[in-house]
Order: sequence, then structure tokens, then C-alpha cells
Amino acid sequence: MIGRLRGTLLEKQAPFLLLDVQGVGYELQAPMTTFYALPDIEQDVTLFTHLAVSETAHQLFGFARRSDRDLFRTLIKVNGVGPKMAVAILSGMDASDVARCVHEDNVSALVKVPGVGKKTAERLVIELRDKLAPTQAPTDLLNPAQPTPPPAAQEDEAESALIALGYKPTEASRMVAQAAKQQPGASAQELIRLALKKIAG
Repeated sequence: MIGRLRGTLLEKQAPFLLLDVQGVGYELQAPMTTFYALPDIEQDVTLFTHLAVSETAHQLFGFARRSDRDLFRTLIKVNGVGPKMAVAILSGMDASDVARCVHEDNVSALVKVPGVGKKTAERLVIELRDKLAPTQAPTDLLNPAQPTPPPAAQEDEAESALIALGYKPTEASRMVAQAAKQQPGASAQELIRLALKKIAG
């Protein structure tokens, strides 16, 4: 099992990133909570990782915090929750938000995540209540948040990331448009952050 990688960040286009580790390029998927903490391209980064093996693919997931990886592993043990859904949940919420939703029985917030239906949300609340502390603060951040330079196609990049997370194209377009109106000139990551705020809110 690959548990941690340290290397040079070559590419990042949410939810995918490419990490060069001593000449070997590792392609990883990561939630937006990790993307917010990534440094600039060509900078060194350390990520906690999880390797998911299925009949059709080997997928590597990366996390800036050990607590986020632990929560990811807890989420995928819940019946009906796969790695893609777990990434979507962690993109809209950090560990403390998920814990708060679970202990407040906030099913309505969880069903805002693409792919999470009411039954799955209720199952998350029931199965995670005894596994998550009421206030699960983010810990083990390996890479401090870096200022993001304004990208050339902020809205297109933000829309692509939301679609990759499971949102429908029309919904992603609407969410990004609302975020852009709220904060004109925002970077792609800021647009995604604003668009996803409604989940944890």
C-alpha cells in the first residue's frame, strides 16, 4: 500500500494532479480541500495517499491532511459510498463540516453532494455517528495554503472540476456563474470554493 508520496507537483487540474517522485509520475485524484492547500507547479509537496483497487482500475488518491485521508477511508466503508463520492463529499466539506452534519443529523446538507441520495445520506449519519468526534478539526496539514495566481480560463476550469466531481454541466455552469458574480476576477480554485460553500452551509 502506498501511504505517502513526496515529490514535485507537475500538473494540477481538479480533481486530478500529477506528482513526480524521483522520475516516476504518479497521477492522483484529490478533493478540493487538498487542492486549496497545494503549492504552485514545480514546487515540492507531500501527500498522504490511498490506493483503491477494483476489477477495472487502480486509483491513487492524495490528501494534504492525514485526517482527511482517514475520513476518506471511513467514508468508503459505508455501504453505497465509493471513492468518487467520498472525494465529492470532501470537496464540499472538510472533516469538521462532515462531523457536524453527522452529529446534527443534517441529511439535507449531505444530499447536496452529487450522487448522494437521501438513503445514502441517512446511512452516513447512522454509521458515522459513533466513528467521528463531534468537532473533528483538520490536522496534519503538510503543505500550507499558497496564494493562487489568476488562471487564464478561471470559469472553464472551475466548471470542468465540478463536472469531474459529479455535477451536471448545466448545474456546474450555474454554480460557477453565481460564484463569479459574487467575486468577480476570482481564480478557478476560489470559484470552486465559493460554488461548493452551499454544501457545508
